Amino acid sequence: MFDTLTDRLAIAFKRFTSKGRLTPEDVDVGLREVRLALLEADVNYKVAREFIDRVRSRAVGTDVLESLTPGQQVIKIVFEELVTLLGGEDAGIAYTPEPPTTILLVGLQGSGKTTTAVKLALLVRREDHRPALVAADLRRAAAVDQLQTLAAENHLTVLVPDLADGISKGIGKAVAEARRQGADVVIVDTSGRQHLDAALMGELTDIRKEVKISQSLLVVDAMTGQEAVRVAEGFRDQVGVDGVVLTKLDGDARGGAALSMQAAIGLKVWYCGVGERPRDLEPFHPERMARRILGMGDVLTLIERTQDEFSTAEAISAQERMRQGRLTLDDFVSQLRQIRKLGPLESVMGMIPGGRELLKAQGAAIPDEAQLRKLEAIVLSMTPDERRRPELVDSSRRRRIASGSGTSPVEVSRLIKSFDRMQSVMKSLSGMGGRRRFAQEMLKGPGGGFPLLKG
Repeated sequence: MFDTLTDRLAIAFKRFTSKGRLTPEDVDVGLREVRLALLEADVNYKVAREFIDRVRSRAVGTDVLESLTPGQQVIKIVFEELVTLLGGEDAGIAYTPEPPTTILLVGLQGSGKTTTAVKLALLVRREDHRPALVAADLRRAAAVDQLQTLAAENHLTVLVPDLADGISKGIGKAVAEARRQGADVVIVDTSGRQHLDAALMGELTDIRKEVKISQSLLVVDAMTGQEAVRVAEGFRDQVGVDGVVLTKLDGDARGGAALSMQAAIGLKVWYCGVGERPRDLEPFHPERMARRILGMGDVLTLIERTQDEFSTAEAISAQERMRQGRLTLDDFVSQLRQIRKLGPLESVMGMIPGGRELLKAQGAAIPDEAQLRKLEAIVLSMTPDERRRPELVDSSRRRRIASGSGTSPVEVSRLIKSFDRMQSVMKSLSGMGGRRRFAQEMLKGPGGGFPLLKG
């Protein structure tokens, strides 16, 4: 997410921080690099120009140029303006005092409306509401079946409109039925088209006239860049849109849509899809996103994900065993599974302040899902005694474990040796110095990287 922009901005910021004093000319040179970084990230050229103008007007003041840390002051200004560019204040669903709060999801085909409807319902449920879904995408083949299947997997209610009196009246009756069943939030998944056309807009306009819609959310694919902004502008002008849901933001290394949406057309991003799992929909926090873009990390979101996925009792127990150097390979697999729940490791490292820079400095490669599955397979191919006492694993056992896990004896041996080293380092943990030694050890190995995740 935003990796390309983050790397380019880091290079640009070196022009500010490498000098003890800055002149207006130094600021202009550095901001030219920032502007190029924004344009390469597919940010609207007018938005990029106005952003640089605002930063320059603040950065060339005497308070900045004559301060003891002018470079840091300029970066602070870039951060503040970036927060504004991303929308400033957080936005989200405003629940109505008289339920149900009815959310209309609109968008083109392929943007991810149906999966987003389920993800949004789960997010609403985590906020202690009772959501129901209305399957109103009756044009795309199997759209209703898809929604019903996803909803059933996540124990959500789905209602299908009766088309006897038309789609608009059918949706109205479905919303009324959802309310009768006790739902206080109703999410309507509407039909899409390949492009904006009169038929699509007419249908959505009729729905809004017939059904009391609390808020309308546009679902767009973040990876389409400025096209997403143009689509959002069309829906805003012809139907009316309150906010935007950006899907596939985790796969968008540039981020042009997220950075342009508010400034270009005045629509805030409310939520963002950050993965394929049902839980992978997050509120869009402009300040947190700005920190991610500038490489400052996003500890708050990481903490929230951890609280959702990790058991507090298990974490405390594991921490105590870790302190005493008594972790087993069963513990390792358990923690590996929990870490995988947080999302791709590259994304997790990006939320830790300086995490990406640390990996780059050490030459560390982020392990992929295949490597993690391979590690888990090795451990699961061991007997319970071998997991508790890896020293039992001799050459014949290594061959058996390798055969059972589809790996090689060398990979089995590497994992056990790395685990032994980790155990010895954990025993020596004592205060900050111990944690620093632990981090250094974990980044050792041929070519750097995570020794337990090698192979």
